[in-house]
Amino acid sequence: MNITQHLWFEKDMEAAIGLYTSLIPNSRIDNVTTLPAETPAGPPGSVKIAELTLAGQRYRALEAGPLDSFNHSFSIVAECETQAEIDRRWEALSEGGATEQCGWLRDRWGLSWQIAPAMLNALISDPDRAKARRVTEAMLEMVKLDIALLEAAARD
Repeated sequence: MNITQHLWFEKDMEAAIGLYTSLIPNSRIDNVTTLPAETPAGPPGSVKIAELTLAGQRYRALEAGPLDSFNHSFSIVAECETQAEIDRRWEALSEGGATEQCGWLRDRWGLSWQIAPAMLNALISDPDRAKARRVTEAMLEMVKLDIALLEAAARD
């Protein structure tokens, strides 16, 4: 059995998946197909389906006009090892979108992302609950997450 995440785009699917695969290691666009027949979404050629891989995980994307927009109930978490990785992905994905608290952003297509340090979960689930509280409180004050500030909160 395979499980594949599915993303529905109103338009510009190829631009979106091109950006995503350029930013995430071990990613690629596997296939893009334009449906040759008329569909409920439009005339022949108006619907595209893509298969892609993001960080080794399978995704399918569909461009078929408006239906339901993305919301926070689905997001992609990009765990980054360095601040430079956070900064690069944050800049590229937030361009034309909107930034939010705690490392969340919406890209220009409306898809929600969490751009986070790889070590964040370890810090906020630390057995030293005072340390975990300090890190969580520091994170809640941030928009783009800052590794040095989170590490400082863990030490204090």
